[in-house]
Amino acid sequence: MNNIPILLLAAGASSRMGKPKPLLPWEGKRLIEHQVNMLLSTGNPVVVVLGNQSESIIPILQGLPVKFTINENWEMGMGTSIATGVRFIKQLYPDCKGVLITLIDQPLITSDHLNTLVANFESEKQQIIVSQAETGWQGVPVLFDRFYFDELARLKGKQGAKTIFRNYMQHVISIPCGEILEDMDTPKEYDKLQNISKEKQSGGK
Repeated sequence: MNNIPILLLAAGASSRMGKPKPLLPWEGKRLIEHQVNMLLSTGNPVVVVLGNQSESIIPILQGLPVKFTINENWEMGMGTSIATGVRFIKQLYPDCKGVLITLIDQPLITSDHLNTLVANFESEKQQIIVSQAETGWQGVPVLFDRFYFDELARLKGKQGAKTIFRNYMQHVISIPCGEILEDMDTPKEYDKLQNISKEKQSGGK
């Protein structure tokens, strides 16, 4: 369903990591390349929100079939990046039915999972399709019906998408996806997820 653009948030400071997450090595590429290529493999259009170190990331994106925008207020938190991205998507794809929000620092996410989120979406029903970990945690990647675009576009500071879907739990559909939602804020977590990825590539469990 190519009328569901995918929004990749890659604007943060990466302060606990000590270096920009989008530029970290991942499976022989930069993490931003890995994530964008995985998102593109769904067949949906991809929009990237940049902020911190954007001048180093833009040359990588210019070789890929994606659109990107800069969040000038990235230091104020993720809410500003979601708002920037959704406003950009409303301009680029005025007829789109929703938006699928993803994060740069969840490198274990698969195109199969994203396709499952989209497959469970029915437009114009105010649905919010969230990912659910084995622990019961619910969150990003999350697909919002366009009904929520105005609220998403008004997010500020550190507000994430959860601040919205908690107010509309009657419209939330959870899609279980095991342990692939792990994110990485520190070098230790980065090493852990790299090891998991290498095990999967080598056929390990």
